[in-house]
Amino acid sequence: MSHVPPDFEPVDRELGIAGQPASHWASEGTPVFVYDRAIIAARIAAVREAFPGVELHYAIKANPLPALVEWMGGQVDGLDVASAGELALAARTGLPIGFAGPGKRDAELAEAIAAGATVSIESGGELERFAGLGGRTALLRVNPDFELKGSGMKMGGRGTPFGIDADQVPGVAARAAALGVRIKGFHVYAGSQTLSAAALIEAQAATVALAVRLAGECGIALETLNLGGGFGIPYFANDTALDVAAVGAALPALPGTRLILELGRYLVGESGVYLTRVVDVKTSRGTAFVVADGGMHHQLAASGNLGTVIRRNYPIANASRFAEAATATYDVTGCLCTPLDRLGERVALPDTRVGDLIAVFMAGAYGASASPTAFLGHPPAREVLA
Repeated sequence: MSHVPPDFEPVDRELGIAGQPASHWASEGTPVFVYDRAIIAARIAAVREAFPGVELHYAIKANPLPALVEWMGGQVDGLDVASAGELALAARTGLPIGFAGPGKRDAELAEAIAAGATVSIESGGELERFAGLGGRTALLRVNPDFELKGSGMKMGGRGTPFGIDADQVPGVAARAAALGVRIKGFHVYAGSQTLSAAALIEAQAATVALAVRLAGECGIALETLNLGGGFGIPYFANDTALDVAAVGAALPALPGTRLILELGRYLVGESGVYLTRVVDVKTSRGTAFVVADGGMHHQLAASGNLGTVIRRNYPIANASRFAEAATATYDVTGCLCTPLDRLGERVALPDTRVGDLIAVFMAGAYGASASPTAFLGHPPAREVLA
């Protein structure tokens, strides 16, 4: 329990979430994801303070729960989407929409154009289809000639399906002009899940310099620059939280250009708790196992099966005995017929019994929607915006 996020305190000796004990949120059944909107609001406030004058967009892919997206509509300046499904969800809020991602189908491009979304063009071929469907203004997404150092998922500086290589951008921009498409600026996203302020400062400075250079080479006014995001959150025991104030203070000024910061995980990831109930406790060949009614079909990332090279435990606690000291070590598993379904290894917990609630933290981003919910036919987890 040493690295349970600091936003959570005991209530009646149980884990408290949004001021209520865990048993309150589990009373209508488990497993359940609970998202504390006060934590999200605090993250939004911190970003706004660090980046005055920069538009803040929420990347829906991090957590597309409709109630959350609707609430976000009153908190942020825009929404970023990567599919027609996310586009329809975003359109309900009335906020500006950015649409990025490789492999956009013609139908998706047409819907984005009709909705007035700003499309980030990912290739010369996509530009041709966009123009043929009547698109007239767009951003060019650039695959930069640098990568985000320390990034958990690098998306630039190498061969990638994301964006147009920087050296090819002037040619694509010239073709856009010939097709009657006005390029308003660029979208640069070099990587994600970075905790290093120094790496983000370096990447943002390089992004601004690249955008200014490309605008000159393309002969366009740099009206808009989407800086991407990449801000990480501290999942594991030795992680240090990102100094977002330092990153914001170092952002180069770019007068006359609309700057956009798109964040998903950083805004919502720490707000979520996945609650699952203990079904069985057993010992096998010297290892004590806690078997719960949830697992990797709801929270794939916590099982180490979503982009993790070396498996490490997300923060885990016995939510029913949150105020009690750890007395034993357990492996916490789910209910699926696969050895991959493991939520925690050698987890220090209080004496844990059948019926107790296990809490897996850092569950606000890439949880239910990024997991194989249909695997083995178990029911989906509930999701609650607290």
